[in-house]
Amino acid sequence: MKRLTIVWLLLLLGLGWSGPSQGQGFKPKTLLEWETLNAEIVSLYKQGRYDRAVEVAKKALQMAKETGGLDHPTVALSLNNLALVYKAQGQYVQAERLYLFALTLGELARGRDHPSVATSLNNLAALYRTQGRYAEAEPYYKRSLAIKEKALGSDHVSVALSLNNLAELHCLQGQHAQAEPLYERALAIREKRLGPDHPAVAASLNNLAELYRFQSRYAQAEPLYKRALAIREKTLGPDHAELATSLNNLGALYDHQGQYGQAEPLYKRVLAIREKTLAPDHPAVATSLENLAAIYRKTNREEAAAALEKRVAAIRAIKP
Repeated sequence: MKRLTIVWLLLLLGLGWSGPSQGQGFKPKTLLEWETLNAEIVSLYKQGRYDRAVEVAKKALQMAKETGGLDHPTVALSLNNLALVYKAQGQYVQAERLYLFALTLGELARGRDHPSVATSLNNLAALYRTQGRYAEAEPYYKRSLAIKEKALGSDHVSVALSLNNLAELHCLQGQHAQAEPLYERALAIREKRLGPDHPAVAASLNNLAELYRFQSRYAQAEPLYKRALAIREKTLGPDHAELATSLNNLGALYDHQGQYGQAEPLYKRVLAIREKTLAPDHPAVATSLENLAAIYRKTNREEAAAALEKRVAAIRAIKP
């Protein structure tokens, strides 16, 4: 029954079937070739060259099937990589089918409570979240979390990631009371397991601060933003994107409270980082210009604001 289910799914997905063989196993040279293909997929993905990435991902998947056999971990990894590229292209139907197959394959080969199954559940939930299918995403996130807690322990860093993902889903649905304890647990786990100055701790601090800011709990948000910023300044380079995010978020906190003198230098630093590290017509540069222009407007510097707004209009007029 297990083999028939796998064969049927392969044919449904158009991935082909070469018979009942479980594969000969990866020899070191072949495994190196597969790893090289996957490194290429990552590179192409980062460059936004998705069509080429799909071709390479299909090749890696075929190699995994033929060499390792359907039960080999490289098959599920290859399925997930191909699905990720399809997701980036907005080809959600194709991505969903691959994620579902990876999930089914993992459940059949390793059992419903294996950590690899939790990964497939998380990937599928993330796809649904991207599509705004929040009600469908939630049970997958919850099941992924439950598997990790049982298999890895309640204070594992992977559990913190699942807590964070579920909290973000609640935030997207306006369920802030449900998100807060999840963010708090994720932060506590990361502080315990990774140390107080780890970038992942900064991410958790930022997430919790964002929740507080959205609820106008500014006094609680500010020290968390400041601590996240301090960690990122210490551990990341001076031009890192996450540092710019922390600067921008703290600036927005001051901006919302009318503390324009404190917001302005933070917005200026964000703009400087983005102008240095991104293309001059990048949307993030336009956003930083808009934020700074708004401060100028609020402080009656109309000419300076107009100059920035002119730059914004030029960037926004460029077709992607």
